[in-house]
Parts: sequence; structure tokens; C-alpha cells
Amino acid sequence: MLETVKYLLGYAGPSGYGSKTTAEEVTAACPDLSSVTAIITGATSGIGAETARVLAMRGAHLVLPARCLKAAEETRGRIIAQFPGAKVIVLPLDLSSQASVRDFVSRFESLHLPLHLLINNAGRFSHGHDISVDGVEMTFATNYLGHYLLTKLLLEKMAESARASGIQGRIVNVTSNIHGWFSGDAIRYLNDLNRKKTPYDPTRAYTLSKLANVLHTRELAERLKKMGANVTANCVHPGVVRTRLTRDREGFSTDLAFFLASKLLKTIPQAAATTCYVAVHPRVARASGKYYVDCNEATLEKLATDAREAARLWLVSEALISAPPATAAGDALSYRCRLSSSDMPL
Repeated sequence: MLETVKYLLGYAGPSGYGSKTTAEEVTAACPDLSSVTAIITGATSGIGAETARVLAMRGAHLVLPARCLKAAEETRGRIIAQFPGAKVIVLPLDLSSQASVRDFVSRFESLHLPLHLLINNAGRFSHGHDISVDGVEMTFATNYLGHYLLTKLLLEKMAESARASGIQGRIVNVTSNIHGWFSGDAIRYLNDLNRKKTPYDPTRAYTLSKLANVLHTRELAERLKKMGANVTANCVHPGVVRTRLTRDREGFSTDLAFFLASKLLKTIPQAAATTCYVAVHPRVARASGKYYVDCNEATLEKLATDAREAARLWLVSEALISAPPATAAGDALSYRCRLSSSDMPL
């Protein structure tokens, strides 16, 4: 009850910010980002678009990947109309396709730009049991696996940029506080990504993808530390906000749920605040492998803190991006089983 009251009142936590803080307010501490290049996925609308707008306002050089280039160009146009000197590049990217991710990285590298910020913001909620071109369940493929591959392919570029410029690289994975929902079922769902043995449940599929985002962040932070790279990785829960992610759920039930929860909803500028805080604020410079809510470090659900599960998810992910498309999920799980010890089943 106390936490709810604090949330409703916008109570400022140890960072000095709270649930009512906006992205513009948190970035006031770093008004000149002209030396920073950022890639932001999912920047054509909602939280991603506001994140891009505010970082452009502070001078950051933006690269906006998008499946719909028209929408991305419209976002670019709005940013430049508001900030005429803004530097914004649009490139094609479909996160559900590993070939598209690899093509995007090749295009980005051809620009010979540094990379200091990678904000993995894009999200998808698939109602139907759709399978990606690589043979992976669509929600997992888009929300998690595409971002995993994107991060992997850009990691050396980020480490090099940090060494050359002295500017710390930061990776921000946007997750959700629902990462702990159905945690008892999460491992069973990971064992059967394409739902050949278990019924497809869109909410559980979405939850699993968000749990994977958190586990990825934890393992990535450990690996970055061992590499000695001046790059951090953290994850954020932006808060409850109505965006395009819920568009295909429009209807009486959804409208009623959002009406009842209206007092808990954030505005989009408020929802983008935590992402921007973790991306650029000086207070977060030494943090890595952490989880943030309302611009303050928060506690993860138990399963999301399991280092063994994080390490094994990494193995599954490596197999999924290496297997032939037609058999990706099956081969990856077989590969994982061979590498996992029998006393630590997934």
C-alpha cells in the first residue's frame, strides 16, 4: 500500500526522481550529448519515440532502426521539425528476422559511426501462435532474440567506441515488471518455445520474453565485466502506459482495464524517463546488471536473479542464432540439453 501511495504521489526515491518525472527532467543533468551516438529500437511511436525526441533535444546523434521505414521517416521528420539541427538516420530492421538484424548491423557499420548507446526498446505482443522466418515463436523472436543478436553484433563496436572516446557505453534493455508472472511455468515454456507440447498463451509468451530480457541483462553485465569493457548493461520497467503495443487488443475488456487502472497510468514522457535516466544520467555510471523502475534501482523477481538460468539462456540463444532457420528451435534446445547438467534442468 505504501509503495502504491508513493507511486501515485510521484514520491522521489534515492535518485531524486520518481514516477511523475519526465524524460526531459532526467536528462537536464546531461544537456550536451553531441558526442554520443545512439541506436534506439522501437522509436516510431510511444516510449521509443519520446526517448528519441529527448535524446535528440540534448544533441545525441540518433540511428533509428525500423520495420516500417515510412513510420520511422515520420518520426525523423517530427524530431527535425522541432530541433532543426538534429542528426537522425533511419535504417531498415525487422527484429523477428536474424538476416535483417545482420543486414542492419552491416549497414550501420558502413556509416563508420561510433556507438555509445544501445536502447533495446521495441516490443511485440502476438495473440496468435506465429512463427518467425527463423522458426522461433514470434514474441520471443522479436522481443528477446532479435535484441540478443543485435547486441551481440554491436558489442565490439561499443567497446571500441568507449576506448576511443572515453565515453562509457551503455546498453538499456526495456523489460516489464511482469517478468515474474507465471515464473513457475517459465522454464517449461522455454523448453517448448514453439508450443508443440503446451498450448500457446500470448500473455505467458510475452512474459517469457520479458524474463529473458532481464536474464540477458544479468549475464551480459557479467561478461562485459570480464571483458574489461567500459560498457554497462541494465534493464528498466517503464511503467504502465497505453501505447501501440496494446493496439491489437482494443475492445471492451481492454478499455475497461485501462479505465480502472487510469490512476496508475503514466504519460509517455513519464514512461520514457527511466530509460533516459539509465541511458545517460551520471548517477548510473557505475551500475551494471541492475533493474530500474521509476528512475530508481528496484528488486527483481527471484527467477530473474538466477545466474545459472541466465547463463543457460545465453547458451540457448547462441544455438538459436546459429541453427538453420527450419530447425532453429529444436536444434537449439537439443544443443542446450547436451550442455546442461542433469541436476540443473531447464
